[in-house]
Amino acid sequence: MTNGIISLIATVEFGPRIIRFGFTDGDNVFFEDTERQFKETGEDFSAVGGGEWRIYGGHRLWTSPESVPRTTYPDNGPVRWRRAGNGIVLTPDAEAWTHVQKEIEVQMNPASGEVTIHHRITNTGAWPVAFAPWALSVMAEGGKAIIPQARRETNLLPNRVLALWPGSQMNDHRVYWGERFILLQQDETARPFKFGTNNEEGWAAYFNKGHLFIKSYRHNVHAVYPDYGASFECYTNHLFLELETLGELKTVAPRETVSHTESWKLIGNVSLSMDNDNELESAIRPYFNH
Repeated sequence: MTNGIISLIATVEFGPRIIRFGFTDGDNVFFEDTERQFKETGEDFSAVGGGEWRIYGGHRLWTSPESVPRTTYPDNGPVRWRRAGNGIVLTPDAEAWTHVQKEIEVQMNPASGEVTIHHRITNTGAWPVAFAPWALSVMAEGGKAIIPQARRETNLLPNRVLALWPGSQMNDHRVYWGERFILLQQDETARPFKFGTNNEEGWAAYFNKGHLFIKSYRHNVHAVYPDYGASFECYTNHLFLELETLGELKTVAPRETVSHTESWKLIGNVSLSMDNDNELESAIRPYFNH
């Protein structure tokens, strides 16, 4: 898909995946595992018919909380697609073991570097299942993630949640715990690092090679989210960095569909100062509308 400003490529041999997003004739903002370096296999996957789960790269749809092999159900099969409005709908077969049907709809603004991504998951089984839709964008190496801190006034009550995964060290040199933002640098020499937060502003960005990728979503302060209440999670290793947004954790009835929507925006020729929260705030706010 392209509007002459940006281009997007979705896979049809496996998925649903959006494997490329960027300016037309420009770099892919996503990581693509063309060498198939990152995969999971073994006895855990015998329940889902064997095989292996592959990172592939790009943007994918999962369910949370994470559990192998339920979450990493291999998306190696073909995907049906159809046109819809200014975009496409990507629909693979329902997952035979987990009994969920995933679908991604892409709508592209015909006149700007913006797209809207609708993620849908349907419970095709006979019993209610508890999960949250989980949208993961695997960003190319070398950039820095920008995540706003929650600043809602709560008087004597806490207003922020910070979830840390095993192995994530608070004094890791790649992460900056600022007053207004959390910054995380992708580094090809470093070990994995992951954290989650209640991102009440509902956006995160990735700054790389002078381009700024912003993804926005809706955080509901009254909702329940996985992983101690995190609606946003960020993971990085030596190959890539992931910007991950999550919908509400709820019990989904048979034949019920839940949805989770992201808005993407890509801006070129951006100059940002990462050394001062106030300067970063002033520079980045004009690029989005909330």
